[in-house]
Amino acid sequence: MSDVRTAARIRVVAPAELSEEEAEAWRELRAKSGAPANPFMEPEFTRAVGRVRPRSRIAVVRDGDEPAGFFPYETGPLGQGRAIGKGVSDCQGAVLRPGLRLAAGELLRACSLSAWEFDNLEAGQDLFVPAAAEEFESPVIDVGQGYGAYEAVLRAQSPKFLRTTTAKERKLGRETGGTRFVFDERDPLALRTLMGWKSAQYRRTGRRDRFAKEWISELVRQLAVTRAPGCSGVLSVLYAADRPVAAHFGLRSRTVLSCWFPAYDPEFAKFSPGLILHLRMAEAAAAEGIGLLDLGRGAAEYKDALKTGALRVYEGSSVRPGPRAALSWLGREPARRAHSFVRDRPRLAGYAQRTLNQVGRLRDR
Repeated sequence: MSDVRTAARIRVVAPAELSEEEAEAWRELRAKSGAPANPFMEPEFTRAVGRVRPRSRIAVVRDGDEPAGFFPYETGPLGQGRAIGKGVSDCQGAVLRPGLRLAAGELLRACSLSAWEFDNLEAGQDLFVPAAAEEFESPVIDVGQGYGAYEAVLRAQSPKFLRTTTAKERKLGRETGGTRFVFDERDPLALRTLMGWKSAQYRRTGRRDRFAKEWISELVRQLAVTRAPGCSGVLSVLYAADRPVAAHFGLRSRTVLSCWFPAYDPEFAKFSPGLILHLRMAEAAAAEGIGLLDLGRGAAEYKDALKTGALRVYEGSSVRPGPRAALSWLGREPARRAHSFVRDRPRLAGYAQRTLNQVGRLRDR
């Protein structure tokens, strides 16, 4: 009897089949959640992924005649599911009405999933956080009190960093004939330049080139022209004279800028153009009414220098008991534990990074 109730209550659709009425209900539920307005959690992001990932789905949960929840995901073999856009999405989870009576197993059963994997589950996702294997920090820049207040924080916690970076910005301007910054650049050539820099950076550091995957490149191109209050693509570019020297592509809502793909021209590395770019992004974001820049999960020196705090995100898998779930665990958990073992030991992590850099140098020969 419970399966009958579940089938009537939860409808699974492709992202393109989500009605505009349902999309608006999704936005309203998200706005009432009290969580930061991360653009990855908006229907526009899921719809964009759906256009490049055919196995994308949305479970629409109804309570009577009203939509009460939305769960975007991708399907895989043996009933294994994953967060929508997993691998590039920096905020994941379900959008549910507070107090909705729903169990994770009920939701997975309705979606015909044996497991649902996530690597950037947002805090407050009570349905899935108990299944998390690890917890991570996602550093943020708080500019809610204005850029001046943020600079004051930097002067107190990182005075040398701020002084050095602003001095390099002035030197860059002197040596190149002046700098300028565009917060929302619409030139497609600038986006192609950024993607080229980022691909080269991935190869140089021995990492997998995300833009070598056509679905990721196409997703970024689509989101670059997306303009919605809760999810808009933003390309920010730092120019020296008329030459781009650093750029960043991310997604914004009215109050959150989710930082995604930053890169710079290595020819200008001595000026730290990426750091200059982030300071100018923070300044422009504050002027736009954005209160939070989410730098994303992952350790990096530039994040430590820029951040004012951190959000919590989680990695793991919500599993519905059964033989398929066991196969999912065997295919996922040993590799995740190995990565965690290395990451939690700075000396090993250093060796691993040097090895990746060596691999990158060999690739470029």
